[in-house]
Amino acid sequence: MNKTYSAKPSEVKRDWYVIDASEDNLGRVASKAAQLLTGKGKPMFTAHIDCGDYVIITNAEKLKVTGNKMATIKYYHHSQHPGGLSTRTLQEQMIINPSKAIQEAVRGMLPVNKLTSERMNRLKVYNGEEHKHEAQQPFKLTLKKGDR
Repeated sequence: MNKTYSAKPSEVKRDWYVIDASEDNLGRVASKAAQLLTGKGKPMFTAHIDCGDYVIITNAEKLKVTGNKMATIKYYHHSQHPGGLSTRTLQEQMIINPSKAIQEAVRGMLPVNKLTSERMNRLKVYNGEEHKHEAQQPFKLTLKKGDR
């Protein structure tokens, strides 16, 4: 009788990946990052164990979107006081903090459970080309259309 494999936290091997946000649009970058953070591409994937990898996203300020999304995507924040709702468009967010736009897109593609905060801690987003994780020897991922 074969038994179902269930990964143990001590068996998880985490790799580091670098994604360049200027290569493709926001949705493709965020969905690839969410897939790597959850570990769904690994054969040892187990739903209740965090099997994901570390993801570094560079060039957040060169993020591309299609259509009229710069004006229609909105970010909401409430101060928990009456009348405390504040709204920003993606265009305003890109001026203030472009890395937060990518973080929110990736967070929206992750499953909502107890592992979400741990997965988001493994996401590193940088506005420029440089990042401080060269010591981990990350793999460079390309998201161009010919590579799919």
